[in-house]
Amino acid sequence: MSACGLQNIFTCPISEQEARPENSDVEVVREFQFERKMLPFQSAPGQFGPEVREPGLRVWRVEKMKAVPLEASEVGAFFNGDSYLVLDNRGEMGADIHMWIGEKSSRDECVVCAVLATQLDNFLGGEPIQHRHVQGYEAAEFMVLFPRGVSYKEGGVDSGFRRAQGSGAVHRLYQIKGKRNIRAKEVELSWASFNKGDCFILDLGETIVSWIGSKANIFEKQMVREIASLIRDTDRHGKARIVDINEGEEPPEMLKVLGPMAELGESTPEEDTKADRSNSAHLYKVSDATGSMTMTKVSEKCPLDRDLLVRDDCFILDNGANGKIFVWKGSGANAEEKREALKMADNFIQQLNYPRMKTQVEILPQGRETIMFKQFFNNWN
Repeated sequence: MSACGLQNIFTCPISEQEARPENSDVEVVREFQFERKMLPFQSAPGQFGPEVREPGLRVWRVEKMKAVPLEASEVGAFFNGDSYLVLDNRGEMGADIHMWIGEKSSRDECVVCAVLATQLDNFLGGEPIQHRHVQGYEAAEFMVLFPRGVSYKEGGVDSGFRRAQGSGAVHRLYQIKGKRNIRAKEVELSWASFNKGDCFILDLGETIVSWIGSKANIFEKQMVREIASLIRDTDRHGKARIVDINEGEEPPEMLKVLGPMAELGESTPEEDTKADRSNSAHLYKVSDATGSMTMTKVSEKCPLDRDLLVRDDCFILDNGANGKIFVWKGSGANAEEKREALKMADNFIQQLNYPRMKTQVEILPQGRETIMFKQFFNNWN
């Protein structure tokens, strides 16, 4: 079995005041080793109780090396000097762990947040999908958890080293855009996200609306049905109903969620060409089987073959041009390999010089792949 842990240190977004010169890596390595020793990857007794296994939304702030639960009245308000853990447990529909990093959060809080996320993941049997968000660049699936909205506050807790969406209705909107590399991207659930030149999928759980703009190209029209079918077959186990809609034929269930239809904007061929560039993805296998870390590009031809994902290994799906890095953890990878996933993604972001603040990370255990990941592979069902 090959290991997928990287030897480099964990890195995280930090403020300009905390940025270290390039020649201080030894100091940072020592910090990381100290933090790792202080915080084992199994949670301390009482850190997470049995209630986290029950459906619901729970939020913790990182305070002095611990995850401190927030009161209900505090949920949705984030201090820019802190880091937070957010658990969205939907019961049989799965769970997601979100790490939220404030723009002024310290390096040690970033590290502790990542370790606490791993502890929570272990406590829940390694089943949740993990996401990391940086203030101002949160993904849509994070923002929808807070129906009262998200607010940022100045300040934070000193470092220890110095609406929940229920199991019923699903409301998500995907934009289908491009000509050659056509991909779905989750966008804000609003008419403001629509335009005449693209296709969209409104996922309502039992009903999946496949909407075709009046000026969408033929490739987008073909792909919108394929991705709608993928959502139906993989996320709804074939039980959802797909409704094909052309612009101007919006059904009542669509208007109920989005409200009265607004004036739609245009989309240009130049935007499709730009989308093609950002929709590309490469697959990498990470291993230290030879005694030193190696990263090998497996394929850069999309769509990818699903058989390239080997259960005994870890892989990186690089969609960094679109601001997204996926880490896939094979079920046969050992505990050490799995807990290195976030560090692996961070080092990958560094190596390819992607903007650290803007690049989102999603960690997927085998069997919990998302539609946004599956769409890069052939015949996933």
